[in-house]
Amino acid sequence: MTATTAEPEPWVDDPYALALRTGRGPLFLRRSDGWLLPLEVERWCAAPDAADAALLRRCRGPVLDIGCGPGRLVAALAAYGLPALGVDVSPAAVARTRGAGGAVLRRSVFDRLPAEGRWATALLVDGNIGIGGDPRALLTRVRELVAPGGSLLAEAAPYDVDERLTVRVEDALGHHGRDFPWARLGLTALRVAAAGTRWAVAGEWAVEGRRFAELRR
Repeated sequence: MTATTAEPEPWVDDPYALALRTGRGPLFLRRSDGWLLPLEVERWCAAPDAADAALLRRCRGPVLDIGCGPGRLVAALAAYGLPALGVDVSPAAVARTRGAGGAVLRRSVFDRLPAEGRWATALLVDGNIGIGGDPRALLTRVRELVAPGGSLLAEAAPYDVDERLTVRVEDALGHHGRDFPWARLGLTALRVAAAGTRWAVAGEWAVEGRRFAELRR
């Protein structure tokens, strides 16, 4: 009989989990053709910066942070006195968010979530408009979560891009996790996807090279 070794569970024993535990990169998204996108692990694990602060000022509670990562925004909202919940599929992200004082669930945005249809604000930042590799499906799902008149604050890519791709997280030594679908949208593509899923663009802004849009349900 030949022994087999099971693949590690995604997001549990991979470079992304290690980077969140240590708070340090370098870490990349790698496409099959070798293209690399650096991931800003140190920024994600630090206190909110000026761009984050501008985003947080637009939040009305309760706030749902989709793909909250290490939880800097959830923790900041809690410190401001706004009820907020983070959701993330990574156990390392969940642990770090709890350690920072944020409320969090280990769950996908496509799973059943608390208070569906009653969140005043949802967040998709740090590239999370790419979750699932299908932005229209994601925006449709977030419409189900946000209350009528509520907002989605979404971060776009810093330049015009509209692509669907398969990537994996990889460190500087070539260690990597499993492949997964992803997407990247600039503001132009985000506007088109928003219009196609019955969101109205209520505002756009840029801080320190990062670009954002407020979509209103």
